[in-house]
Amino acid sequence: MTQRKVRVRFAPSPTGALHIGGVRTALYNYLFAKQNGGDLILRIEDTDSHRFVPGAEDYIIEALTWLGIHFDEGVGFGGNYGPYRQSERREIYKKYVDQLLDSDHAYIAFDTPEELDAKRKEIPNFQYDASTRMQMRNSLTLSTEETQALIASGHQYVVRVKIEPNEDIHVNDLIRGEVVINSSILDDKVLYKSADQLPTYHLANIVDDHLMEVSHVIRGEEWLPSAPLHVLLYRYFGWADTMPQFAHLSLLLKPEGNGKLSKRDGDRLGFPVFPLEWHDPKSGEVSSGYRESGYLPEAVVNFLALLGWNPGNDKEVMSMDELIQAFDLRHCSKSGAKFDYEKAKWFNHQYIQMKDNKEIAALFMPILEAHGVKAEPAYVEKVVGMMKDRVSFIKDLWQTTSFFFVAPTEYDEKTRKKRWKEDSAAQLTEFIEVLREHEPFDIESTENAAKAWIESKGYHLGNIMNATRLALVGEGKGPHIFDITEALGKEESIRRIQRAIEVLK
Repeated sequence: MTQRKVRVRFAPSPTGALHIGGVRTALYNYLFAKQNGGDLILRIEDTDSHRFVPGAEDYIIEALTWLGIHFDEGVGFGGNYGPYRQSERREIYKKYVDQLLDSDHAYIAFDTPEELDAKRKEIPNFQYDASTRMQMRNSLTLSTEETQALIASGHQYVVRVKIEPNEDIHVNDLIRGEVVINSSILDDKVLYKSADQLPTYHLANIVDDHLMEVSHVIRGEEWLPSAPLHVLLYRYFGWADTMPQFAHLSLLLKPEGNGKLSKRDGDRLGFPVFPLEWHDPKSGEVSSGYRESGYLPEAVVNFLALLGWNPGNDKEVMSMDELIQAFDLRHCSKSGAKFDYEKAKWFNHQYIQMKDNKEIAALFMPILEAHGVKAEPAYVEKVVGMMKDRVSFIKDLWQTTSFFFVAPTEYDEKTRKKRWKEDSAAQLTEFIEVLREHEPFDIESTENAAKAWIESKGYHLGNIMNATRLALVGEGKGPHIFDITEALGKEESIRRIQRAIEVLK
């Protein structure tokens, strides 16, 4: 038997911002497809017209593009299996609805919302299934003539799948192994609604996966209860031989306590749960995003990949190519993964260290300009090279490096009391002359000259260096003193020391 080409799909609903758990699902599909030389499809599941949110589809595409998750076909990318929006495929679905009705695997139901509510009050834990459907208003309890008359008169209806009770349904899951569900616990799900002439997720999902030749369905754990119905539908349509293999991913859990990670957790603990900033068109609420919060896309990808999957060793920092090479669904966890947002910061720090100074400097430039600083790119690169190991976000470079661009006008009082001695002004006045006469003004030779002078005068090395740091920086922080003087240059270093002497005496 010829092995099928790997074809997987990411099929979000355009109902708002893409949750970070959905991003992980897209990433795992991408890694699996690329490792197996397969295709990744972007399908938009927009059959629930009441929940559609303008702008959500564009947001999803922009977010995944930013993260480097590339699609081979689908909405916005084209392909031979389109259209890829379910709302544009309604004529396709109607044919399969009719097929299920003709084969007695589905029936038409006319129950109104009021009738369903009344039945729920009458029967505790009511479920529309084999035990209750003969009490309801549907084509199983009405004659063919009555059913056709109701349809002809414009009565709204739904089509429900007809599930026979007491059958064990086997779902073979690549992560969880064999899952067995008895059909008696399943309800007769709605597959189609006459109100908008659109199918529900359950039907559209199966038809599209079949017609688009999807080989593997990798999706969140929340869809596991739907899997038995999907197995049945493949059988009802006669497609059992082409049924995709399922893999249900574990949930992303709250950083603390139990339960699924939510936006509320992010708001409470101060981290994003969306890849990009989201402006809700209905409420006007703005939610933070990883991009706008200063995360690098490579760091977000690496962080997410290791939430619920491991490469089988202790390696943590992995490029996209390394993730593709190592990814194995068998190493996905069956249990949920706690969302450690501090680890996300750690990954961001690692990727800042690995990035070329020129690239970091280019990202830092707009932040400098926002603070009214215009600096030569070569100088910014030099500063970034000295200081990037001290930050987890590029935006934090300003607080860490501002003294390289703006001379201090005030001096930290606590540091002044501790580091500025009675003789500091006199000693730094002498030190200025040492600096002025010294050439070349590089790190090593300037440091050697300064130490030789301090030793010859019998001064305390620490006192001189601490007072100099306060003069150059305005507080007790920063890298090695002579890294600072070399970067600032002779004239600026002397100017800053002179000003400190005048102000602090």
